[in-house]
Amino acid sequence: MPGKTVRFLAERWKGQKMTEKEQRFQRDMDRIAEDPSIEWEKLKGKTVLITGATGLIGKFLVRALVYKSRKDSLGIKILALTRSREKAEKMFAGEREVCADLKFLVGNVEDFPAVEGDVDFVIHGASQTSSRAFVNEPVETIRTAVCGTANVLQLAEEKKVSGFVYLSSMEVYGAPQTDEKITEDRGTDLDTMAVRSSYPESKRMCECLCSSYCEEYGVPAKILRLTQTFGPGVSYEDTRVFAEFARCALEQKDIVLHTRGGTKRSYLDVTDAVRAILIVLLRGKEKEAYNAANEESYCSIYEMAAMVAETFGKQKICVRCEAAENIQGFGYAPELHMNLDTKKLQELGWRPGVSLKDTFERMIWEMEQKE
Repeated sequence: MPGKTVRFLAERWKGQKMTEKEQRFQRDMDRIAEDPSIEWEKLKGKTVLITGATGLIGKFLVRALVYKSRKDSLGIKILALTRSREKAEKMFAGEREVCADLKFLVGNVEDFPAVEGDVDFVIHGASQTSSRAFVNEPVETIRTAVCGTANVLQLAEEKKVSGFVYLSSMEVYGAPQTDEKITEDRGTDLDTMAVRSSYPESKRMCECLCSSYCEEYGVPAKILRLTQTFGPGVSYEDTRVFAEFARCALEQKDIVLHTRGGTKRSYLDVTDAVRAILIVLLRGKEKEAYNAANEESYCSIYEMAAMVAETFGKQKICVRCEAAENIQGFGYAPELHMNLDTKKLQELGWRPGVSLKDTFERMIWEMEQKE
């Protein structure tokens, strides 16, 4: 919700009525701010650096920290790394109006800008997310991940941070072929000769870098392996399948799959992801990895498409499978069954709170406002 995301805070205190958009935003923020498993007091008066701050997860993190800090007078200082000051200023205009403690660092992780003053916590989320780029720009994908993460870890060492969390991916497990639950100690079957492996292999290397910096230099690094995450705030032009399904529902067009839709995985709402990140940051164990997913959402891509068509298609659209000739060009991962086990994360107090259907409802509603 660009522009006036936190405007309602002041207006609510004055008793003015909120719009539906503001009410929805408040519910999302309260879902995060009121989670008893997030040890908010540890962030009081501290500085949190967020890389990838203008991405979907990053912007929710920034807004949640501003919201909680403002609501409960925590005095949390936020450093948001962005490649474009103009984009960040526009995206966080509302937050900047009410929070002088939100600052922008302009640059990128490969050429990290100088950071003055203390940094107490780091959430490293900057990453390539385009599947096509994994295939078309594999060298750049690897370089951004590995060199960028090394730079962020070096900064964390210099600043003697109290907490560091790296946002990794379920893709580090390769392409499992059964519905067996996948725990954090599972190995991988990634093919290092496949160009598409540039993304998951670079994630694996970054995890190893985090563990190594923890062992050698004392950086308190933890890993969160996220499943595919989405929700309100996804761009209408996003090319990933969940956004394509949402657009089809809004435009009343059939959902066309370029594969048979056999890949199965669980999904995660962006608010649940933010809660998981903050819980691992503040309660997780160093040199440990945690899976994050809503296990109840486990389904095939075809099943998800059918659910969207049935629930949001107003009985006017259907799902069709039309295999593409050059499927590699789309950058899709090979067909897999990624059934993540989240018991380890749940032992920290985390529980998913938003169903797959509700995630789509909120994303589609917001997309509709921007048409």
